[in-house]
Amino acid sequence: MLSWGKGWAPGSSFSIARRWNLLLLTILGLLMAETLLYNNYSSFYGVLHWFVVPRSSLQLKWFRDNSTRQPSVYSPGDITLSCPTIHPSLKGRIHVNTNPPSLEEQERTHLELTLGGRYKPENCTARHKVAIIIPYRNRATHLTAFVHHMHPFLQRQQLEYTIYVVEQAGNDSFNRGMLMNVGVLEGLKHQTFDCLVLHDIDLLPTDDRNLYSCMDPPRHMSVAISNHNYRLPYGAYFGGVSAITAKQFKAINGFSNKFWGWGGEDDDFFNRVRHHGLKVSRYPRKVARYTMLSHKKANPNPDRLIILRQGKSRFKTDGLNSINYQILKIERQRLFTWLVVALERT
Repeated sequence: MLSWGKGWAPGSSFSIARRWNLLLLTILGLLMAETLLYNNYSSFYGVLHWFVVPRSSLQLKWFRDNSTRQPSVYSPGDITLSCPTIHPSLKGRIHVNTNPPSLEEQERTHLELTLGGRYKPENCTARHKVAIIIPYRNRATHLTAFVHHMHPFLQRQQLEYTIYVVEQAGNDSFNRGMLMNVGVLEGLKHQTFDCLVLHDIDLLPTDDRNLYSCMDPPRHMSVAISNHNYRLPYGAYFGGVSAITAKQFKAINGFSNKFWGWGGEDDDFFNRVRHHGLKVSRYPRKVARYTMLSHKKANPNPDRLIILRQGKSRFKTDGLNSINYQILKIERQRLFTWLVVALERT
């Protein structure tokens, strides 16, 4: 006959207390396991959420992913589920091929693209719709290397995206800011994008954990560039590559149209972002790394500092709402949408 020790019989106060203790220990164990799993995730991907505000002393904040898709909930009528926030095919540090195949060869291999350089994942619904805007003139070798590098890079992140190459016609000084404005305005005429990535053609990311999507604050993406010894030139630097939502870009009136020639437009853009109460985010240098393709440096705009100092008085009147341009050609090629545009001085 089964004999219970003193205090261990079912229903005794000791037995009930012991069961509660076991239950609490089980719950505590589950919470610790969840914490360990979360920390393991954060140790690799946590860099994708922390940011530094350059203007102030170091500030670290946590922002939600600005996804346009709701978390996946299966129902019998679902055809595809949302893509994972972090896809397992990401490689981390990647190589840059500076001797890529020709555009014609690349077109034959990228059958997953639709005309215009558009892509969407086949087996899941992308969480972000992204427009990649590239100001361009006389950089054919850079363009070949860019699309060869970027299409696989973006597809591993399972984005729905379109690449726009905005070429300035004529012999006037190059106006990067106006070309960005044109690319955004023309892109939004044909599609709805929740994220704009404003991208110099001579910069290629070297870590695919550098996600090409938008968070709550605008993000300066090219933090560590090879030609800058992988260091930020100065705290308010906002050149190279940046990501901003379409709503935010419209709210700050885009770029200034006044910067003809090299320099100044990115600093003015940073000032517009901060003037409208938006902070600027950055990933750590070990992730936000870029290789700069070799090129001859353009001559600086001698008036850029004067125009920059006067910028605040023109934020409301100089930008998207004052731009004058004429589209000379739109060509939807396999690898990108090509816009040729004539810019008019205002």
